[in-house]
Amino acid sequence: MAHQSASKSAKVAPARAKSSTGDGEALVGYYKSMLLIRRFEERAGQLYGMGLIGGFCHLYIGQEAIAVGMQAAKRDGDQVITGYREHGHMLAAGIDPKAVMAELTGRAAGVSRGKGGSMHMFSTQAAFYGGHGIVGAQVSLGTGLALANQYRGDGKVAFVYFGDGAANQGQVSESFNMAELWGLPVVYVIENNQYAMGTSLARSSSETHLFRRGASFNIPGVEVDGMDVVAVRDAGLAAAEHARSGKGPFILEMKTYRYRGHSMSDPGKYRTREEIDAVRKTRDPIEHLQERLETQGLIDEAAMKAIDAEVKSIVADAAEFARTAPEPEPAELYTDVYMETAA
Repeated sequence: MAHQSASKSAKVAPARAKSSTGDGEALVGYYKSMLLIRRFEERAGQLYGMGLIGGFCHLYIGQEAIAVGMQAAKRDGDQVITGYREHGHMLAAGIDPKAVMAELTGRAAGVSRGKGGSMHMFSTQAAFYGGHGIVGAQVSLGTGLALANQYRGDGKVAFVYFGDGAANQGQVSESFNMAELWGLPVVYVIENNQYAMGTSLARSSSETHLFRRGASFNIPGVEVDGMDVVAVRDAGLAAAEHARSGKGPFILEMKTYRYRGHSMSDPGKYRTREEIDAVRKTRDPIEHLQERLETQGLIDEAAMKAIDAEVKSIVADAAEFARTAPEPEPAELYTDVYMETAA
């Protein structure tokens, strides 16, 4: 964590926090989870190009350390809610890759029964509350999750993710105000990947240090290297403890970078190939962790090849399942529209 604000001083299992940054089992688990997200998203891009995925599709390539690191900071029952770039978050939570990929292709076996698609996935079993297509809408909803936690006194924390573009939405400021006023147990995670749609942060935001956005509400915040999974995990643990102990909300600004366009339909002409390549060569989160593992003698070339082969097999099976699974029955159009209650 680099800066402190001036305010208040089969399937890959989900990542879990360990007591030491040098815990080999934990670090290898993070590596495997991050590689799964990378390979999954690469295959999703291929399926989109083949016409098997319709509508919008926003890939998480480059941002894997955030979902995995923050997952390691969660306790069972803590909620996650995010925007439309959510495939990586679902995989980090341990949701079956087949169910995630099948949702992308609109199949009945998808995690949202084929009706949510890329942007609207949901799993109450994994305490994952979306996947939301309206920019910034999830911030108010996530604040509501935190209010419910406080009301129940269940000790849970809501982790609310949004991007640098959503940070300028009015409902975000309204949510900040409410969360601090009522001391809600919520961690706001800003995934600052430098570009909102096709506009750089510097061109759209007068304050580019987004962790400072909570200062006028007395919400503390820090800037975190979002390309370092251990830095993300440690910042997440500290922020969650702050919120869980009754001190109210906390803001984490994750400095990261997306390698692909905003969505699959974005040619990305607003930045240079040299810029993208420079980040890949110097800051890639998976290569960064791989170097750490090799330096500490926790993994060798044979082990890395074995992990890569296992992950590729998982993704290949998920893609084939998503391609061949049946589509929803037409009657599904009429389900999940209203909530059924007992007479």
